[in-house]
Amino acid sequence: MNQAQWQMLRRCACGEDVGHTQVALIVDSPWIPGYLGLSTLDYLTVPEVWLDANLEVERRFSEAILIPGFWIEMGMASEPSAFGCKVSFYSDRPPSAHPLADSIEALSGIAAPNPETDGFLPLVLHHYRRMEPRVRDAGHRIKIVAARGPLTTATHLAGVSAFLLALRLDPAAAHRLLRVTTTLVRNWLEAQAAALPDVEGVLVLDDIAGFISERDYLAFAHPYLKDVFDAFPGALKLFHNDTNNPASYPHIRGLGVDIFNFTHQQPIGQVR
Repeated sequence: MNQAQWQMLRRCACGEDVGHTQVALIVDSPWIPGYLGLSTLDYLTVPEVWLDANLEVERRFSEAILIPGFWIEMGMASEPSAFGCKVSFYSDRPPSAHPLADSIEALSGIAAPNPETDGFLPLVLHHYRRMEPRVRDAGHRIKIVAARGPLTTATHLAGVSAFLLALRLDPAAAHRLLRVTTTLVRNWLEAQAAALPDVEGVLVLDDIAGFISERDYLAFAHPYLKDVFDAFPGALKLFHNDTNNPASYPHIRGLGVDIFNFTHQQPIGQVR
């Protein structure tokens, strides 16, 4: 996005009347290569392909604000890769991360990785540092950095079923794992923000927060999501959860979130 679009996004987030209905779209690596007819491998590994593709979707959708904008995203594999998950790559779809274990107990000794050295994270940071001047030369700014949330990251380590079962069968172990993944998410966002000169917003994506009841959301999701958002005072805060489960909606404001990206299956007026 350019500077004018960023200011427009902030005004909308503050509830200002901007005189028209502004459209903003989340745009990511699962969509851009397929839309433009590119190999996903080229998009993820060739910097010029990534830059040209992002500039092209900015050109085609110039009246929309693309969020987060010029996102370097290995599908959902970045955060899991830092923990050592095996990752499979494909030419026609995003990479997939394979769980480290089939139970929460097997992850009891796991520690938070270092974003500067572990998995794909340092590669993403290097890519950002190298490409940011070229994004700027094209008239755009990287204003928002993004990370998968604590619950989504945890499910990539143990598998969705094992993680959700642990909420009932071994809640202490689930909390131990969530403390570790929360640390990684917070550190990862901080590392990205430190690598880029214009960051003023953070986007956290956590669909697993929509897989659970309101009671479990308050116990296992809300405190950890809030811990991440609270680490960025003054930033524009965006939360993505597009599962068709409104259990968490009454509590989104309590996260300090400015923009909530939810599912089209829920009516906008009802969500509001």
